[in-house]
Amino acid sequence: MLKAADIMSTDVATIRGSATVAEAVKLLKERGVRSLIVQRRHDQDAYGLISETDIVYKVTAYGKDPKRVRVCDIMSKPCIVVNPDLGVEYVARLFANTGIHQAPVIQGDLLGMITITDILTKGDFVEQPKEVVLEQRIQQAIERARAICAEQGPMSRECAVAWDEVEELQAEAAHQRDSKFYDAGKTAFEIYCEEHPDALEARIYDT
Repeated sequence: MLKAADIMSTDVATIRGSATVAEAVKLLKERGVRSLIVQRRHDQDAYGLISETDIVYKVTAYGKDPKRVRVCDIMSKPCIVVNPDLGVEYVARLFANTGIHQAPVIQGDLLGMITITDILTKGDFVEQPKEVVLEQRIQQAIERARAICAEQGPMSRECAVAWDEVEELQAEAAHQRDSKFYDAGKTAFEIYCEEHPDALEARIYDT
């Protein structure tokens, strides 16, 4: 799975919180970007973010003079940030749930910026949609569980653990579809239990 670090832009435009909005607009135009990261004042400070939307909604819409409004007056701070190891799918979900279009990628220091455009143009969701990848992993896990149970026995702890792994993947797939996997029919383990009724007892074991 691609991570935020794989598709983020590392050439990030930053600006001081004390700068004017007019200066921010100039920098946005020069860099051809839609948002700027607001620099920290010290190491323990949080990063901020000012976007073209902030400027239009909070300055232009009210006829304010951008030369007299400071970046710190309209920026978002602290802003939502992304860990570089976060999967791209989860970045997209974060954006969807919060309504943001971009976020700085931070791990102690500022590493880059990730945007909706990055997800759309650099992501692999078309070539490798998670739904398909998960289904492949589930089928592999089912085959592995059946092989383990055939070797160790349907009532063995190893067999039970293997089916636990299958159901964890199925639960993840259900969450992906925003539904419960058992609503669509019997689970792979339930089907296996029809063949090996004693296997159900092995699911109750000491951890």
